[in-house]
Amino acid sequence: MKVLLRQFWDTWALQERVIIAVVAALMGVALYLWLVHAADGARRQLRSVVTSLHAEASRLDQNAAEIERLRAARATPASRTELRTLVQAQAAALGLSRALVRIDAPDPNQVRVAFGAVPFTDWLAWVITLQSQRIRLDACRIEALSTPGIVSATATLVRAEQQ
Repeated sequence: MKVLLRQFWDTWALQERVIIAVVAALMGVALYLWLVHAADGARRQLRSVVTSLHAEASRLDQNAAEIERLRAARATPASRTELRTLVQAQAAALGLSRALVRIDAPDPNQVRVAFGAVPFTDWLAWVITLQSQRIRLDACRIEALSTPGIVSATATLVRAEQQ
């Protein structure tokens, strides 16, 4: 095979062999430059992807650390007091008992309350206090009254499930 290629090459005149060699060298250089350009474009594209992946990995690490922190934190145990008594005591502690119109307990883990005219911020603080004691707001209706910041509210509260 090598002999056949050598014989084929020798059939060309010297000037033709020089032209073929120069054209082949130019094509080789052009191919090399095209490959370098393509590799550089791919490298730049990968660099931007890697940067965004590093940012995503950082966010995931932060989320994982937060999840571990929350898992490690001890959950506030649910109060064993009757739910109606506990809700009424929290309303009295925050000064909302004067606005409390009705409180019904259809079952031991559910209470329905109705407030006449109560400042919305006080009512919201009361709900947040109850949530810290693992009592959640199941349903609620709030209506604004004519006085700014004053509302009437009815709510159904339930004891959060044990985990």
